[in-house]
Amino acid sequence: MTRQIRGTGSAGHQSGGGQAVRATGTALRTGRTALTRRIGRAELRAVPAVRREVRALVSGWGRPAVADTAELLTCELVTNALLHTEGEAVLTVLLGPDQLRVEVRDFAGRRPRPRGPRPEGATGGRGLQLVEMLAGAWGVDRAAGGKTVWFELGEEG
Repeated sequence: MTRQIRGTGSAGHQSGGGQAVRATGTALRTGRTALTRRIGRAELRAVPAVRREVRALVSGWGRPAVADTAELLTCELVTNALLHTEGEAVLTVLLGPDQLRVEVRDFAGRRPRPRGPRPEGATGGRGLQLVEMLAGAWGVDRAAGGKTVWFELGEEG
């Protein structure tokens, strides 16, 4: 079960059984910033490098069980930001003792929304569905001139 959490200018989601999430995220925002990377407009060739960086970071964090999920969901959020906005994106990865938070900031005001079922063979439209299914929590925070889409994973994904 996924529960939506609403707040002023933000939307968050939490999978059943996880810890409570405020609309602007959890206390992990006080975690250590482990990676910040600016990705240029439509620079899709940077996505494989981002995947490798996140995998190495999560593996070095000592949570290899969540590396695949972190890599996949980061790739989805970065690709969405580059394909569906007209500017650059900023990736930030925060590490806490038991939790990982990935934020992708872009500079478009449109809020992303998970799409409904896609026809078999369709190549797009499933990114936020994956985030919704696999993340412990996720959401969208409004920011001046854009938004930040984020997800969090615990020790087990």
